[in-house]
Amino acid sequence: MNDLRTNKLTPYLFLLPGLIILGAFIFYPMLQAFWLSMTDYNMIADAEFVGTTNYENLFQDDLFWKTLTNTFIYLIGVVPALVIIPIFLAVLVNQKLKGIGFFRSAYYIPVVTSLVVAGIAWDWVYKENGLLNYVLDILNIISEPIHWLTSTQTAIFAVMVVTIWKGLGYYMIIYLAGLQSIPNDLYEAADIDGANWWQKVTRVTIPMLMPFVLIVTIMSSIAAMKVFEEIYIMTGGGPLHSSETLVFYIYTEAFDRLNMGYASAAGVVLFLITLVLSIINIKFMGKDNTA
Repeated sequence: MNDLRTNKLTPYLFLLPGLIILGAFIFYPMLQAFWLSMTDYNMIADAEFVGTTNYENLFQDDLFWKTLTNTFIYLIGVVPALVIIPIFLAVLVNQKLKGIGFFRSAYYIPVVTSLVVAGIAWDWVYKENGLLNYVLDILNIISEPIHWLTSTQTAIFAVMVVTIWKGLGYYMIIYLAGLQSIPNDLYEAADIDGANWWQKVTRVTIPMLMPFVLIVTIMSSIAAMKVFEEIYIMTGGGPLHSSETLVFYIYTEAFDRLNMGYASAAGVVLFLITLVLSIINIKFMGKDNTA
């Protein structure tokens, strides 16, 4: 009887260290954030319970809705690129060619490049007299310089390009692992049927990669929803909040205005939106994978 109990408890003992870490660094902060969202707290005085007042004020705040809209624009602009383009990069670097390791490393360099360094470099590219305007001017595409980071029309899209550039190599590696798990028999059968390169990619490679597409979609969606560093370094949320996302808004409320309760309410809303998006991705894309 004692041996049976010991056998039942053993798996939980192995799980215990992980559960303690998750509890200390994930679940407890989540519960604490939820509690703070219902208080008036400025990190100086004691927290005062105010119920749903923070949520009511949040949903009446025009700036909150603007940053939420910017966040969804960022999501729509970034995620499709980070899901689709790395597939073709992975297909290219999966070829058995001499020196292909160099190209794999080259595509991955942006991932390991410090975001501060990348932000400074791209800031130079986007300057009024920077590289991008110079090239566009030589090609006679523009007649006068474009203010990429200081225009309300282009700032958020300019930052999107940096996010995409920095994430391509990371998601390419995930797809590359998926490609190398596909049996060669499938490609040999496609060759026998007379399939060309494009047909093999669309009818063999991509369908077999769908579980990896699901992973990349969820990961890139979460990353897009919580984008912060690029905005902070390159635009500071400007001009006129045109590039300010929800996470940047939360940061400003929490650490610039010391309105921790209000910022926590916005954080809870962000968490719920991200959770819903992840569930939708798993439900619809996961259904395709099991069909």
